[in-house]
Amino acid sequence: MATAVSAAVSLPSSKSTSFSSRNSIISTDKISFNKVPLYYRNVSGGSRLVSIRAQVTTEAPAKVEKISKKQEEGVIVNKFRPKEPYVGRCLLNTKITGDDAPGETWHMVFSTEGEVPYREGQSIGVIADGVDANGKPHKLRLYSIASSALGDFGDSKTVSLCVKRLVYTNDKGEEVKGVCSNFLCDLKPGAEVKITGPVGKEMLMPKDPNATVIMLATGTGIAPFRSFLWKMFFEKHEDYKFNGTAWLFLGVPTSSSLLYKEEFEKMKEKAPENFRLDFAVSREQTNEKGEKMYIQTRMAQYAEELWTLLQKDNTFIYMCGLKGMEQGIDEIMSSLAERDGIVWADYKKQLKKAEQWNVEVY
Repeated sequence: MATAVSAAVSLPSSKSTSFSSRNSIISTDKISFNKVPLYYRNVSGGSRLVSIRAQVTTEAPAKVEKISKKQEEGVIVNKFRPKEPYVGRCLLNTKITGDDAPGETWHMVFSTEGEVPYREGQSIGVIADGVDANGKPHKLRLYSIASSALGDFGDSKTVSLCVKRLVYTNDKGEEVKGVCSNFLCDLKPGAEVKITGPVGKEMLMPKDPNATVIMLATGTGIAPFRSFLWKMFFEKHEDYKFNGTAWLFLGVPTSSSLLYKEEFEKMKEKAPENFRLDFAVSREQTNEKGEKMYIQTRMAQYAEELWTLLQKDNTFIYMCGLKGMEQGIDEIMSSLAERDGIVWADYKKQLKKAEQWNVEVY
């Protein structure tokens, strides 16, 4: 017995280079009956004899297998490992932050020829070319995938990343460049890229197409949510049509750092009843108290609504970005929960257990 439970991208071209180029079928478990001995007992009941039959079994009850609320069916992990990575090629690499932004962020697309079968919310590893100070190959670095499973070109043969170039000054006053991020941001079309993975199940999308999906991102933490939103609003699938509410909060320091802004605004135009979009620009915006507009500051403006949504079993929270963001969000929720006599730390544990609170921070 089976029960059925059921675009194009515009990127900045000023500094870009290009290279031509809940739906599932769930089968119920078969129910098996084991033969067990039947025991009879005669009980004297006044003037008549009553026969009572009892069935006794010493077998432990079968364990009930947990059914995930996420799109886990058929998910592949670790197909490619560091010793035998997949070698793809860079097809496109373009800077997506303004010249006055504090730091560079690049959007890049790699060929996979369909050999790296990832899902929205997963990550891949990248091994930079060259060797470290000890003459050994560089260790892999994990990056959240920024494209849907179909990829930016819609043919399931590419994977995209959103990478910020890491450059900082150490205690000695020396400029230090992150090995892998600079390797990736400097890639030219046609260059080879060693890819591992895919990995991760924490950030997979909910199965329920009517769910409320709240996405909290800072900086390049936007990557998995771009993959979600492309599937929801830019693509057509025979087995998936999103009819719920997707609500994105994106926090950045300056408006020139707003990643994929035009894409998200186009989604908002396309599905105004299903997509909500809120930016938090900390160096340019303030709240009514004059406080800098961080992502938790923006969320505080919707605190009551968010708390109400969090008490529904089809609301899913996803958080990706800088580690410090979670503390600020916890503070908002703690005060609201306390008002209702709920300990937020305990309630969050329940949400995690139910797969409704999903975090990937660094």
